[in-house]
Amino acid sequence: MKKVLFGLTLTELKATVTELGLPAFTAKQITDWLYKKNVTSIKDMTNLSKKARELLAENYEVGLLKPQSQQESKDGTKKYLYQTKSNQFIEAAYLPEENRNTLCVSSQVGCKMGCLFCMTGRQGFQKQLSAGEIINQIASLPEFDTLTNVVYMGMGEPMDNIENVLKSLEILTSDWGYAWSPRRINVSTIGVVPAMRRFIEESDAHLAISLHSPFHGERKQLMPIESVYSAEKIIEALRDYDFGRQRRISFEYIMFKGINDTPEHVKGLTTLLNGLRCRLNLIHFHPIPDSPLLGSDQRTMEWFRDKLSEKGITTTIRRSRGEDIYAACGLLSTKKLIQTKEEGDY
Repeated sequence: MKKVLFGLTLTELKATVTELGLPAFTAKQITDWLYKKNVTSIKDMTNLSKKARELLAENYEVGLLKPQSQQESKDGTKKYLYQTKSNQFIEAAYLPEENRNTLCVSSQVGCKMGCLFCMTGRQGFQKQLSAGEIINQIASLPEFDTLTNVVYMGMGEPMDNIENVLKSLEILTSDWGYAWSPRRINVSTIGVVPAMRRFIEESDAHLAISLHSPFHGERKQLMPIESVYSAEKIIEALRDYDFGRQRRISFEYIMFKGINDTPEHVKGLTTLLNGLRCRLNLIHFHPIPDSPLLGSDQRTMEWFRDKLSEKGITTTIRRSRGEDIYAACGLLSTKKLIQTKEEGDY
């Protein structure tokens, strides 16, 4: 099987062309074709010599993969299904709005973190996505030319795949890559502290942390990661950095009826986040099958937002998108496709 060029960094391509006995400048030519001209075939890299194209084609392919299928929500959200080279599946959600168009990308096939409220977590973990498989969701998007923002909030825990996530960010933001501003990118985590520290130090993209409760026992029930990296440890780590006013730190807070939507939680969040410049995004819970959890109603969410705002914490309610096609927060999953393929019916 041929290796894939798409998703290689400039440094990796320099090593590749050196190994093939090609001039070093060939690497930069290849990045231009891959990330600026979006070619899908090595033969189309016309400023490379015939020898270079033949050598590359013997060992490599571009490796861009188009979406397998698309679903569209009544609210305009689109969900795309991608099949990886290893015949596994991931989903990405495209959210068009009046002033911005955002793509929610996946970083893993499945997830090992086991959060109680998440369909991807129920799927379990199958595979780390390569940098190319992450970027492929962006480059192969039919709406790529109108895309303004990317969020790493799809399937998987980005900090559990930190090497490939950082490599994909390098490709997205480097002059030789897509040359995006890191301010257009938001990466989410449930709080894998060592990888989160590395992300903060090696990338300028925004950071979003899934919080969901300020209390240890309660967060542990919702998110097993709390046993290893508690909310307090996460906040302690964040306080070690000066993010400046251009880099945004936000917390995601799914609201569960009667569980994390009380006055005690307002007090707990106020204490936990005291002095930290951040934003808190309140998120509607989208029910998943056989779950005992229920979402807080709109009135409660508005009350919660107002109380936190009074305490000086910038708080917003995130608009729910794509629930009818299972594209909303916590609903992405390809478990059914995996089971179908294993049964030989795909």
